Amino acid sequence: MNIGFVSTRLEGTDGVSLEAFKWAGVLTELGHECFYFAGECDRPADRTRLVPEAHFKHPRVAEINADLFGDRNRSPQTTTAIHDLWRVLERELHEFLRQFRIDVLIPENALSLPMNVPLGLALTSLIAETHLPTIAHHHDFYWQRPRYRLHAAADYLQAAFPPVMPEIYNVVINSYAATDLARRTGMRSTVVPNVMDFDHPPVASDDFAKTIRGTLGIPDGDRFLLQPTRVVPRKRIERAIELAARLDIPCTLVVTHASGDEGDEYRAYLQGFADRLGVKTIFAAGHFDQHRGVMADGSPIYSLGDVYQQADLVTYPSIVEGFGNAFIEAVYYRRPVVMSSYEIFTIDIEPKGFRIIPFGEFTSDATVRQVREVLQDPDRVDEMVALNYRLGQRFFSYSSLRRRLQILIEHLLGTLY
Repeated sequence: MNIGFVSTRLEGTDGVSLEAFKWAGVLTELGHECFYFAGECDRPADRTRLVPEAHFKHPRVAEINADLFGDRNRSPQTTTAIHDLWRVLERELHEFLRQFRIDVLIPENALSLPMNVPLGLALTSLIAETHLPTIAHHHDFYWQRPRYRLHAAADYLQAAFPPVMPEIYNVVINSYAATDLARRTGMRSTVVPNVMDFDHPPVASDDFAKTIRGTLGIPDGDRFLLQPTRVVPRKRIERAIELAARLDIPCTLVVTHASGDEGDEYRAYLQGFADRLGVKTIFAAGHFDQHRGVMADGSPIYSLGDVYQQADLVTYPSIVEGFGNAFIEAVYYRRPVVMSSYEIFTIDIEPKGFRIIPFGEFTSDATVRQVREVLQDPDRVDEMVALNYRLGQRFFSYSSLRRRLQILIEHLLGTLY
């Protein structure tokens, strides 16, 4: 079949893009053809319909979001703008279906998080008009994000985020989301966790990857602490900075992602906090992407695999996560991780037996002591990461995703036809 992925953005190292491409890879192995509709996309041009208005950073979309979220008042001009863009995007989506003869749609977070309200409404109308079989892949919902709690968009959120429609088969990435979705909407969903290709271990680090320290300016002899997340408050990166300050070991903290759509105020706070504590902290989003490359000034761009394998320790003190890509990536690249037991980790991941160094409600002496011991004991690290890799292979591999996607598509088509 021809399968169409739809999102605001399908490019880079954000969790939605990475998981969408993993799904596409597995579906391609199963014999399907995958195509893409987005405002930004790094897939082959002959398989992509690029529509600038689909991007959450498009100026008209940004104006709409500024008026919809933050208070309970909405101007008539915003309503008009939403309906105008809705029509534009629906026309583009119909062209996408015709251009690539799409048989099944997979919206990636486009029907769960209202980063582009007109796109969600256009998708909902399209599905209602065409009865096209749809697997809505929900990574997180608007009610889980504080920035969407105060809004003037109740009509749109109820209509499209997510819509209640028989053509749509809902997929969530954790069991808490499945329960919450059922409680709020009455809809059932299937849990498909995020995965890594554990059946094929990562390629060993090479000379190019080993230039990371020099490129970023990490001093010789410093321990390399890696914070592989976006710079947003729920990641609690200040905990990683405090930990680094208390280790009494020379170390540098590297943050791999940018702030994204949530502004730069938190980054400025973190830089000031790090400066006050005397912790060398490098915000290096420009140097990392899904694949290797070169920046405009000739500086190298490294893959996430490159940076994981150069790190001594992964820090992951998040308080809220939809699943926890950084944890699974640390397991795949065999790196020890110090992390908070956020709710989804406690429910869906921790019971499987993974070994971590835990962050509690604050950076305790016990956490600092355990991190220091791990950094100084390679044998202990080897034992920890070997166990975690075996568990990752058992529970979060491409093989498990392949089985789930086969069942999903067969069930979806069997139900509708």
